[in-house]
Amino acid sequence: MSSPRSVYHFNSAIVREPSRSVVDGLRAGEHASPTYEGVKAEHNDYIAALREAGVRVTILPALEAFPDSIFVEDPALVFTEGAILLRPGAASRVGEPAAIAPALRDMFDTVLDLPGQGYVDGGDVLTTPKEVMIGLSARTDKAGAEALALCIDKLGRKAKLVATPEGVLHFKTDCSLLDEETVLSTARLARSGVFKDFKQIIIPEGEEAAANALRVNDILMVPAEHPRTLDMLDRLGYRIVAMKTAEIGRIDAGLSCLSLRWYREGE
Repeated sequence: MSSPRSVYHFNSAIVREPSRSVVDGLRAGEHASPTYEGVKAEHNDYIAALREAGVRVTILPALEAFPDSIFVEDPALVFTEGAILLRPGAASRVGEPAAIAPALRDMFDTVLDLPGQGYVDGGDVLTTPKEVMIGLSARTDKAGAEALALCIDKLGRKAKLVATPEGVLHFKTDCSLLDEETVLSTARLARSGVFKDFKQIIIPEGEEAAANALRVNDILMVPAEHPRTLDMLDRLGYRIVAMKTAEIGRIDAGLSCLSLRWYREGE
């Protein structure tokens, strides 16, 4: 059965050091490349914030062969009950699940492999108290989402397939969980009705990139580059930690991408 703990209560996380090849990471459109030093600085601050929130962080070594491998959330999914190795939707990332598998097998008694031939990016998966939402996108197809739903069921949780807005990279590009009953969402995703059972906080127009916030225990990490969103969430009473994301944003990434987070029983 699922853990009774909050879905944002974590004491364990996995991150991966950025490779120098991160400057060649995937991106949509014409964006200037990040610098390795800039990504490294943002990553270091992220690790520090996780630790300050009470999370034990395991740091995996860089993988030069995979420029996007710093984004460990895409090749795997983790819960208290076990881990699932995914199959990323970008051809350049298909080797990442095998690279992270040994670490997951060391930490989890149960590690499932995504069956079939479909593909799923972890960035399309939002865990809520009621269910695990799997967003269909250019990186997550229906076959992969249905296969993942079966794996999630094996771990004692429920899954639901939902739609990612057209032109949006990942489902969680446009949303994040703020607390047990509240989501932060862009207006375009909220209009779909996917969060009709939640209280919805809508991102101010022009700051859509702030939707990928990250709740970890008592803190809420929010991209620092979006002052209206920061002010709004602060006024709502959330304990905000502003995180610089300008460099990782150049390769279409956000805060949730940078770690795998779970609650390890007995610690």
